[in-house]
Amino acid sequence: MEQEMLSTREVYGKTLVKIGTRWEKVVVLDADLSKSTQSVMFAREYPQRFFNVGISEADMMGTAAGLAASGFIPFASTFGVFATGRVYDQIRNSIAYTGLNVKIVASHTGLSVGEDGASHQTLEDIALMRVLPNMMVVVPADGRQTEQAVEALASYKGPAYLRLNRPKVPTVIPGDMPFELGKAQILEAGKDLVFVATGTMVSAALEAAREMGKEGVKAAVVNVHTIKPFDEALLIQVAEQAGAVVVAEEHSIIGGLGSTVAEVLGESCPLPMLRVGVRDKFGESGSPQDLLEKYGLTAAKLVSAGKTVLSKKNR
Repeated sequence: MEQEMLSTREVYGKTLVKIGTRWEKVVVLDADLSKSTQSVMFAREYPQRFFNVGISEADMMGTAAGLAASGFIPFASTFGVFATGRVYDQIRNSIAYTGLNVKIVASHTGLSVGEDGASHQTLEDIALMRVLPNMMVVVPADGRQTEQAVEALASYKGPAYLRLNRPKVPTVIPGDMPFELGKAQILEAGKDLVFVATGTMVSAALEAAREMGKEGVKAAVVNVHTIKPFDEALLIQVAEQAGAVVVAEEHSIIGGLGSTVAEVLGESCPLPMLRVGVRDKFGESGSPQDLLEKYGLTAAKLVSAGKTVLSKKNR
């Protein structure tokens, strides 16, 4: 059956409108990119609760912090490269340090930003946000999970970073699967190997597990939609059962999900593992699919990595 393709940023815009109906304290800010981030949907419905600060992301974060301190629930939207790197000082000192209830939402992240090139393809944003005390980091696997995440973050009290994407992505999360911030999900069971994936790479991990199944390898697939706080207990459980792990993310292998998994396994249950992601490089201009192929963020690459860790496990 063909998978439904949804734009996570479009789902974000629609969900903002929905929660705006229920929560009068929800306000939305954007840095002159509302048509791209899709926060424009909220602006049309609630113009008095929408603030376009212009091309001034630092001001946007400071304003969001002030609104949060005044009892509002601000969602601050822009591209990932601006939402993290350009405003790191403001996030660190005005939002994370103070523990204010600001939701930072990035609509254009990873290589799949595509033709905009390296200047706009943030591959270090998870690492930057993950290292900040008090900051939650959420990376939905698809449009369906994006809606769940936005709803959950509206109720959650504290700073949070929500990482979305530019292109449409396959819908891979079952409609009846419960969602809880901080709790990873087992999408496929397996005893031989575990694929631990986040965001756009969840669909690739599921495809890789199916391919390995044709060769008699039973691979589990774990979706980590919340990278911080990380579900250590579930990872340790599935890793100990299988004895081999492959991590997949559309991000640098440094500081993101791969680093998180390595840290947990290194302390609790060392075993063969490999990280599939961008290997300490900047991106470049190209179509999203061509870039994912060039940088090795594919199901085929995950199958190859899976075979490698299995060979190490069986030595």
